[in-house]
Amino acid sequence: MDMNEFIEFCKVGNPISGEDKELHELLTQRSYEALRITTALNSSHHSRGEIVDIFSELTGNKVDASFMCFPPFHTDFGMNITIGKNVFFNTGCSFQDRGGISIGDGTMIGMNVAIATLNHGLDLETRNTTFPSPVVIGKNVWIGSNATILAGVTIRDNSVVAAGAVVTKDVSENTVVAGVPAKFLKKI
Repeated sequence: MDMNEFIEFCKVGNPISGEDKELHELLTQRSYEALRITTALNSSHHSRGEIVDIFSELTGNKVDASFMCFPPFHTDFGMNITIGKNVFFNTGCSFQDRGGISIGDGTMIGMNVAIATLNHGLDLETRNTTFPSPVVIGKNVWIGSNATILAGVTIRDNSVVAAGAVVTKDVSENTVVAGVPAKFLKKI
């Protein structure tokens, strides 16, 4: 399997066992490439246009010129992030994107937000296997600082995730959620 085939293998949601040496080696190569790109992003000043170009390289997709990010930004894969128009990432975001992260137009993501798309097996036999599940963030969503979004969660349009929340379940549109775990607070 070459790297392009491996990236497609990951994008369709296949699990990877730590015992599978070929897949683990490809995953390590892709992670080091994402680390190389994010180190370049995070180690010096860049114009907004340069940051858009770096994210286009990181994700393998053309990122719209309206995108804005305040580094540092961290990710372990890079090739499974889709970013809409007029999206903003504040400083310190950390994405585990192998399972897929889709971010809709107009979304704002606060400082130190973590998005995780992988789980390990619970049983000892599968504990070293990672199981991906995508995170989908709709349009005009606001995710407050230090929030954590877990694998498999969909946050629908116009919703707000309060600072420090841990989102373990889907969020309805036009809704505010808060807490650990995040719970419905109110409709907006």
